[in-house]
Amino acid sequence: MKLNQIYFILSIILFLFLSSCVTQKADLSFDTSVVKPAFTEKHPKVLFDDAHNNSNTADGLYKPFVTILENDGYKVDVNDDVIEQETLNKYDILIIVNAKGKEHKFDPAFTRNEQNNIYNWVKEGGSLLLIADHSPFGSAVADLSEKFGVIMTKGEVHDSLNYDTTSTDKAQLVFSDENKLLPESPIKNGRNGNERVHRVITFTGQSLFVTDTNSIILKLSETAIDIIPDSTWDEKSFIFFKNTYTRFSDPIPSIGNAQCVAREVGKGRVVILGEAAVLTAQIDEGLKFGMDNSKNDNKQFALNLMHWLSSIL
Repeated sequence: MKLNQIYFILSIILFLFLSSCVTQKADLSFDTSVVKPAFTEKHPKVLFDDAHNNSNTADGLYKPFVTILENDGYKVDVNDDVIEQETLNKYDILIIVNAKGKEHKFDPAFTRNEQNNIYNWVKEGGSLLLIADHSPFGSAVADLSEKFGVIMTKGEVHDSLNYDTTSTDKAQLVFSDENKLLPESPIKNGRNGNERVHRVITFTGQSLFVTDTNSIILKLSETAIDIIPDSTWDEKSFIFFKNTYTRFSDPIPSIGNAQCVAREVGKGRVVILGEAAVLTAQIDEGLKFGMDNSKNDNKQFALNLMHWLSSIL
């Protein structure tokens, strides 16, 4: 058997193995209807980035979210190329979810030119929804986030008190009226009382630091801690495959930080989220979470984020 045939067979085996290991899937039965669509005449144009090694794509885990936007009256296109100023000028909102580096997933996902294009476009009136989950995603977009005054801690945040106790996972954080970690804001309140958000649950993300505390949408508590990588390295494993290993530092307090920030930058608006599953509807080993979790208002939270970026809140 020739070497290229061996590699082909091994590739097929690897593909089948990895496919069987993937347990998180979008729940295509999730109710994506919108009772009162925000846009029935004007239809804001959204560009969803799928061109930067994104772990969450428009036709993957974020498909229910995209469908909700379309049912709310948005027109959603998918970006599959470098981000140019000319392209951005055709759209109202840019969405980036869990981008990562090309050669090494911790590397910057966007070139310096792309970062400048995005920043300048927002300053002139564009709106950005930037989502970066737990390690390594924060590292991949940290430079872009800092352009908007938000520092990503690049690790994981846990809370020994303010978590979803039905899960026992202290990284599944609760932000609610009861624990006062959901401050008053247009995003919380929506367009009317029926759209008010009372409880948001996130599912293992990082924390964000911002000096402007008035921009905090999801506030971390006194008992929240950050677990941050202090080094990473690659080791080759089976033939041409490699594993990335991470060593984490001791936990540090994340009081005063956030998991969601909303800011005006120039003429534009930016929402930065430190957790991605919050806006998904997923099934993982038979269990529903994200917007699928009936104990939260994540679906309304998703709509309110977009309405604020659309300047109707």
